[in-house]
Amino acid sequence: MRTLSTPDYIVFLVYFVVVASYGYWVYNRKKQASTSASHDYFLAEGSLTWWAIGASLIASNISAEQFIGMSGNGFKMGLAISTYEWMAAATLMIVAIFFIPVYLKNKIYTMPQFLSQRYNSTVAMIMAVFWLLLYVIVNLTSILYLGALAISSISGLNLYVCMYALAVFAVIITLGGMKVIGFTDVIQVFFLILGGLVTTYLALDLVAKQYGSEGVISGFKLMMDHSSDHFQMIFKKDNANFPSLPGLTVLLGGMWIVNLNYWGCNQYITQRALGADLKTARGGLLFAAFLKLLMPAIVVLPGIAAYVLNQKGYFTNHELMDASGEIVGDKAYPTLLNLLPVGFKGLSVAALTAAIVASLAGKANSIATIFTLDIYKKKINPNASENAMVTTGKITVLVAMIIGCLISPLLGIDKKGGFEFIQEYTGFVSPGIFAMFILGFFWKKATSNAALFATVGGFALSVIFKFLPNFVSLAWLQPMGFAYNNNGVYEIPFLDRMGFVFVICVVMMGIISMIDNSRGVKTNGLEIDSSMFKTTNGFAVGALIIVGVLVALYSFFW
Repeated sequence: MRTLSTPDYIVFLVYFVVVASYGYWVYNRKKQASTSASHDYFLAEGSLTWWAIGASLIASNISAEQFIGMSGNGFKMGLAISTYEWMAAATLMIVAIFFIPVYLKNKIYTMPQFLSQRYNSTVAMIMAVFWLLLYVIVNLTSILYLGALAISSISGLNLYVCMYALAVFAVIITLGGMKVIGFTDVIQVFFLILGGLVTTYLALDLVAKQYGSEGVISGFKLMMDHSSDHFQMIFKKDNANFPSLPGLTVLLGGMWIVNLNYWGCNQYITQRALGADLKTARGGLLFAAFLKLLMPAIVVLPGIAAYVLNQKGYFTNHELMDASGEIVGDKAYPTLLNLLPVGFKGLSVAALTAAIVASLAGKANSIATIFTLDIYKKKINPNASENAMVTTGKITVLVAMIIGCLISPLLGIDKKGGFEFIQEYTGFVSPGIFAMFILGFFWKKATSNAALFATVGGFALSVIFKFLPNFVSLAWLQPMGFAYNNNGVYEIPFLDRMGFVFVICVVMMGIISMIDNSRGVKTNGLEIDSSMFKTTNGFAVGALIIVGVLVALYSFFW
């Protein structure tokens, strides 16, 4: 039933009041203790605890594209899509050990600042503009539209009413600054995980009941029995989903680039840890890694449950179909939520809203941070006061959210599939960005000309590899697993394409840098020493536990 009952609205209202009240309390405390208006607003400098950082990372990362898009991929391809979550857990530890110490040691607060400090202002400005466009046109729009689409399909409310309501709620939280976002994210994560687990529990129990049994354990076993093809982590070449997750590439190739770029070179994510000391930042990243292990149970298993129920004939065809009569995986999660009992439906809608609003708030704050600190302060008003920068940041939040609301219905996000929409468009630039960052960190000879090649050349190479199969046959790559046949044309899988572009960018950056070095071009190496990468015993133990769990999961579901 596509409506919310009175108890559902009450549960949702409790969620809203708790988050808004706590955010207002944090905001008032922040005003009394603030010492640097701009750093407090953009970074919450020195005030976020490890658990707030970890929770904020997850709340900002898990949004409509996971609940709706990843659950839809669970419906379509199964547990294998969990590689984005489980590989992220491994990536977070790498970022904590090797990336965060470099940022903190060199007092880096934004990604364009890193590029300016390490390379030059031209590289930094190009990337600042790119990140703003990417965050507004791709990320903000997809979160807004998919979130509104999901809540509309559950509640029966108008799509645009849902979209504007989400935007307003997110703006209210964002205007309080990074500290308010960070601490309210703790509550958002509580509702996100609680509501998500309730949905998963009821979905698995429903599967069990359809086969004459009961309980989540029985439901899980029945899912594995009746959809064994949906519990394989590594696809073979004959699998229809191989182009999306091409075999061992998810462990050895492009998936590392996706995750290391996202978690280590992304203002939206790293911003949570850049205002803390090293121990606190690492603790937050480790906590986020543990939470990442849990996420597939919340965002993937419901999609597989919907697949099994659909195979059983539980849903009427139109519930999972679009206007053309084709089954749409992104409808799986909203369809499941419509089956929940009164009250529980409100809790799950609160969880979904928490995920969407937290991501919107985090994304909007990152947009404001980059525009204010890297464009407004450097190019428009170098003498801007602390209060002027905060005001500019707040105006930027409002403008970005308005643009997102206006253009999101025009991009065809629902046709593409939310998760794939984001991955495809960010994947055009992430290999070049990651090459530029990783060499900038650990190779002092890398030059600004090399970085410019990675910035522009990486994007150009991605476009070339995307459209090359239309002009040149790549059938010779097929025996090696680097190509698949799509309507008679051999194309390069998305993750493999990213791997190729990354390798080329690294090689070309090396060649260009050596040529520049031979001409006497000076570079701006960062301050790095081996002691920065030492960890505490507690962190080492936690990291080993995560590695052990990942090995066990991949071994069992291989």
